[in-house]
Amino acid sequence: MNLILKGFESFGLYILLLRRSFTGLLRFRLYWNLWTHESIQIGRDSLFLVAIISLFTGAVTTVQTAYQIVSPFIPKSTIGAIVSTSAILELAPTITSLVLAGRIGSNIASQIGSMRVSEQIDALEVMGINSATYLILPRLFGALIFFPILVIYACFIIHIGGIVAGALSGAVNPTQFVIGIRSFYEDFQIIFMLIKALTFGFIISTVSAYQGYYVRGGALEVGNASTRAVVISCLMILIADYVLAQLLL
Repeated sequence: MNLILKGFESFGLYILLLRRSFTGLLRFRLYWNLWTHESIQIGRDSLFLVAIISLFTGAVTTVQTAYQIVSPFIPKSTIGAIVSTSAILELAPTITSLVLAGRIGSNIASQIGSMRVSEQIDALEVMGINSATYLILPRLFGALIFFPILVIYACFIIHIGGIVAGALSGAVNPTQFVIGIRSFYEDFQIIFMLIKALTFGFIISTVSAYQGYYVRGGALEVGNASTRAVVISCLMILIADYVLAQLLL
């Protein structure tokens, strides 16, 4: 019972923190500078990691799909269709977001948590600055803008990895792979992928900010908050993934 009550209390504080984040806005130029800094950390600094993971995800998915298709009556282009559909609907948005939850989520929680334990957030409040808006809003907007970009980038790299792996293994040539991509493509798949990216970006940025904002103690508690931010973000991503699939597909 105490665990349930604590969960409701945490959820209430989370909602109130989100509400505070959109009140007491300061000058646009200040938020622009903060948003630019956060966007670099979220977007540019994640490109290499996303590329490596996506490349091997596409390659492994292609090889395993080819291994499972043993019937000579199934055209080779089916491999491209399966890999492409899986990449758009699931692999690019979900795998990328789970990876970024570890990198970006822990970073957000540790940054804000360090400011809390060093009393920098209290100093902002004393100066009359809404600390929730100042700290959370730029990170939230950065995630909402750059998560879809990173997911689209990941989807492209997964396709490249699939084409390369198919050609190197001899399972499917690039022409057959592209035919499979085009044969089962639907515009709604891209819309669904972007909806997932926006949802997951919102979850990671806000949950991680909440964990860091309400941390109490010292360096050890900041580390624990960063761990909780990653674990809870990953769990919420998986739940949201199922809910979105159930509602939209």
